[in-house]
Amino acid sequence: MAGPQTPGEFELIARYFAPIAGRDGLGLIDDAALLRPARGYELVVTADALVAGVHFFPDDPPASIGRKALGVNLSDLAAKGAKPDGFVLTLALPKGWTEDWLAGFAEGLGAMAGEGACPLIGGDTVSTPGPLMLSITAFGSVPAGRMLLRSGAKPGDIIAVTGTIGDGALGLKAHGPDRPAWVGKLAEADRAFLADRYLHPQPRIALATALQTHASAAMDISDGLVGDLAKLLAASKAGAEIDLDAVPFSPAARNAVMADPALAELAWTGGDDYEILCTVPEGEYPSLAAATEAVGLGFARIGRVTAEAGSVHYTEAGRSRTFARGSFAHF
Repeated sequence: MAGPQTPGEFELIARYFAPIAGRDGLGLIDDAALLRPARGYELVVTADALVAGVHFFPDDPPASIGRKALGVNLSDLAAKGAKPDGFVLTLALPKGWTEDWLAGFAEGLGAMAGEGACPLIGGDTVSTPGPLMLSITAFGSVPAGRMLLRSGAKPGDIIAVTGTIGDGALGLKAHGPDRPAWVGKLAEADRAFLADRYLHPQPRIALATALQTHASAAMDISDGLVGDLAKLLAASKAGAEIDLDAVPFSPAARNAVMADPALAELAWTGGDDYEILCTVPEGEYPSLAAATEAVGLGFARIGRVTAEAGSVHYTEAGRSRTFARGSFAHF
């Protein structure tokens, strides 16, 4: 007797992805989507690829992988001041995939799509002899000429970050299979908090309009505060003075650093934060801080933009600090 037949591509789409599609996806029965930006608005486009064993562990919960895949794209849109409009998904499934895995993935993806008001509008599903790979391209919209760039920082602007820094990088260590000794010194609640921050990015979509209104430059922190700040300053042809003691740590991250002080550098450079790094004119800072507080987020002033392009002066406990490696790099 023959075993159960593996569903085909179109059946998979109808079963798992059509239910989370938006109207611009045309029911996922066509070979393209149709976006309709409002009059006076422009499209913002961002894309991220995730590969098993590089961006997530192959045995991570499939719902977590789905949430993260879309969450990192929504984080990019938020940093541009854009309202999410929809996304397309390319999913390359390896040998041995199961419908249970796909159902969990679609559940997590759909939950993030609902929270971010960013429906699925199209994509492609293929097989691969290699590891699981997926890529999302997300679309957002901003009033014409109002997209928030990396290149807008001006000398005298305040440098600030949302939320807390370092949780994702520390969470990777707390969640991964090769856990260092310091992980065992943490309370279970701290380990769980850090792992959750790694597994489930929290895109700051609620701040998009306020950032667009008050900030001069912004980007999300995906590869590490130190390295991403360098990218923003390079685009703005500016420098900075940064007080590392002002960089906000969560209680769990502080406990980790107390267990191993060397972890402070990992927190500053490790990435996976998906918080917003922005520059703000002095006069606009109170309004943006109030808007951040109104959505339940912390907002910390960590430094100031200077005129000397490429020069970043870090201080810790009043002493100068340098970094040999500023951020995560694929190559």
